[in-house]
Amino acid sequence: MLIASVSIVAQEKNEEVIQKKKVTNKGKFFVYWGWNWASYSNSDIRFKGENYDFTLYNVKARDRQTKFSFNDYFNPGRVTIPQTNYRIGYFFKENYTVSIGVDHMKYVMIGDQDVRINGNINIGNTKYDGTYNNETINLAADFLRFEHTDGLNYVNVEVKRFDDISHWFGLNLENLQINVTEGVGLGVLYPRTNTTLLGMERHDDFHLSGYGASIVGGLNITFLKHFFVQADLKGGYIYMPDVRTTKFSSDSASQSFYFLQNTILIGGKFRL
Repeated sequence: MLIASVSIVAQEKNEEVIQKKKVTNKGKFFVYWGWNWASYSNSDIRFKGENYDFTLYNVKARDRQTKFSFNDYFNPGRVTIPQTNYRIGYFFKENYTVSIGVDHMKYVMIGDQDVRINGNINIGNTKYDGTYNNETINLAADFLRFEHTDGLNYVNVEVKRFDDISHWFGLNLENLQINVTEGVGLGVLYPRTNTTLLGMERHDDFHLSGYGASIVGGLNITFLKHFFVQADLKGGYIYMPDVRTTKFSSDSASQSFYFLQNTILIGGKFRL
């Protein structure tokens, strides 16, 4: 009987210790800041104006990484220069969050590539005026430079699930949790598009251009209950039917493409 009583008391104490070590998330807010590396599928881009309407096929593009320096990556006055991600969210359930944030990617059309073109140009430019029927054209600087470099801003809402997998590694610590995350996002594209088209004046302005959707998964390591580092892999689809290309509102471009984004993030969790 004595042994049974001691066993029960020991079990209750162990359960109490385990309970003390359990960290809860429901009701917490979180914020993070980080950096991304992105890649893009080829894209068909249609350009329309009063005197032209043509489509370029399978245009290649890349991101634009800022060379690392402490000033560009950590100076508060310059932190938006690199490709960045920032977000604020809330644990509305123990394992579920809702958040809003910006994925500040950069999209740069590769210059001087050869692509197919269909359509017509009639702007008084003897070099490029004409009707094109599945011909090849070189995207030289006097024909087109096209970038979303300040940037390809994906403003989105995400719903994600968090699962603590610390026990997979034999851990049951109050100040260290390892979580896997997965979720979906939906948002709008608000790029600042830098375009020089057919010798016209360069245009560089913010404009609400379309929408996107994404899925994301990652690994989150939380320490001291409130701070975390996180690595995400995000893939998605972007459709922009109304990209501003010149100072004239009648001129526009449209395109769609897929993206893949890797991120490194640092953040914190807290209760109000």
